[in-house]
Amino acid sequence: MTQKLAIVLQRILVAVTAFSPQISHAELPNDDDTKTVRVFIFAGQSNMVGSDSKAKDIMRFPPFLGLEKPQEKVMFSYSLGREEKRTSNGWVALQPVDQVVGPELSFARKVSQETKAPIAIIKCAAGGTTLGGDWNPDEPSGFKLYPEALKLIQASLAELDQKKLPYRIEGFMWHQGENDMFSNEFKPNYGKNLKNFLARWRSDLKAPNLRFYIGELCTKTIWGMDNRENMYAIREGQKAVTESDPLAEYIPTSHDAVEIGGGEGLHYHYGTLGQLEHGVNYADAYLRTIGKEQTHEQTHERPLKIWPYGKGSTVKLFVLAGHRNMEGERAFKQELEALGDDKVLANDNDKIAFKYSIGGGFKTSNGWEPLGPAGFYDTFGPELSFGSTLQNKMTDNIAIAKFTHSGSQINDWTPQGTKAKERNLYPQLIAFVQESILELQAKGHQVELAGIFYHLGENDMAFGPYRNAAAKWLQSTVVQSRQDLAIPSLKWFVSQQRPTDEKGLNKIDVTEHLAALAAADPLLVHWKAFDLPAQREKLVITTGGIVWLGTFLAESYLERFSKLGSKERP
Repeated sequence: MTQKLAIVLQRILVAVTAFSPQISHAELPNDDDTKTVRVFIFAGQSNMVGSDSKAKDIMRFPPFLGLEKPQEKVMFSYSLGREEKRTSNGWVALQPVDQVVGPELSFARKVSQETKAPIAIIKCAAGGTTLGGDWNPDEPSGFKLYPEALKLIQASLAELDQKKLPYRIEGFMWHQGENDMFSNEFKPNYGKNLKNFLARWRSDLKAPNLRFYIGELCTKTIWGMDNRENMYAIREGQKAVTESDPLAEYIPTSHDAVEIGGGEGLHYHYGTLGQLEHGVNYADAYLRTIGKEQTHEQTHERPLKIWPYGKGSTVKLFVLAGHRNMEGERAFKQELEALGDDKVLANDNDKIAFKYSIGGGFKTSNGWEPLGPAGFYDTFGPELSFGSTLQNKMTDNIAIAKFTHSGSQINDWTPQGTKAKERNLYPQLIAFVQESILELQAKGHQVELAGIFYHLGENDMAFGPYRNAAAKWLQSTVVQSRQDLAIPSLKWFVSQQRPTDEKGLNKIDVTEHLAALAAADPLLVHWKAFDLPAQREKLVITTGGIVWLGTFLAESYLERFSKLGSKERP
């Protein structure tokens, strides 16, 4: 036998064994089966690679401590990069590659905690690549990643066969599309190309029931502003596929954290924290498909066992709204213990009813809950110290309703919205406020809407066109909300952290714009939250600062009304 013929036969053998898993993929997973290896495929471009993340930064984020270490029981096979690839050359223990953090780390830990079956992950990803070209299964161009990934998967599965390990290909996690949006050819055809991509994988892997988990392009990045319509086109293509394919699911990620960049602070990548949250999104979605409900709404029930207000009494309703810092992106409940007297905020307060929709509806309360840490990924917002401060200084019945989306910008909150229609939040905000009022009234209470407390968009302040239009956009929302809620005297309390200090942006005096808006509207109050504790990075406020912000808002409100007539006092 010639050497050439031997190589050909070996390739055929590898292909045959790779497509012969020990268990049919059509069968439903069985949690009692602790022998079969569950194989997950991760693929995409830079936000799947983990670009601009750092394993050493994991220690800054309490919910994810320990993920910088190898997960010895999880098998990992990978090929990352384009010209200079980083490859595992077979199966190794799951761990960061060259100190880069990918979503597979948190995914594996979360799934391992919920199942007893062994896990294996195959990952092929490279930044700056397109579905229309590099990942095109029919005519791959550029770095030809489809055949590269197929080869990696085949070789990895063949090695499992050689080890006589039974396995099943359990799911395919895909995050990609940012580069297709810059092509006039690829952008309008993204949905069509994605549909073909999924079909080819199922065919080539002989797994007709292979499930796909399609990660949303994150709108919190700079591209969520300066390429808003392009991003929308790709997301529409993704949704068209996931809505028509029962085995494909769209995974929201715009609420996840994003790396803080230099200069103005904006970035293109999730970075360390965002990647870890990104992985949890996939894990929760996968666990749902095997009957282990892991939606954020169901991970921790927080019932309000005894209604805190007397029958027929008046309830003063405070509505909190905003973006990254009102949501509490980087404030972790584990860190409250280090804040001395403020550690009590980690406990549920059953004297204040709390209702919320955060992350653009990614997590919603189960009716009214006790005020307490309720954010996704063990986070919380300024509502904790806000409610506590008001409770200590007021005799009124207090209820708090919080509506946020950290992946939004101010124009998403305007009545007119933008061409990225699925990001229009204004109708949801109005419906949320109305629903909150009606629910309290249904319990027999008179409801006094104290006002809407809105913390100004942080990302908007770091992008010139948005910074310049911020006051105008805000005004349109304020004016229309009074009409749509039929409350002409509705008060808006707008807080503003110190805007990004960057030479080009400083030409736009957004603080003066907001002050002028407040001066012209006696029912709009502008508060400068400029004395925040020092923060490590631009834009985002961490645990101590979030506690400070809530206290500041409450004290500013109390001080404001202490100077008014008795009819307007809280």
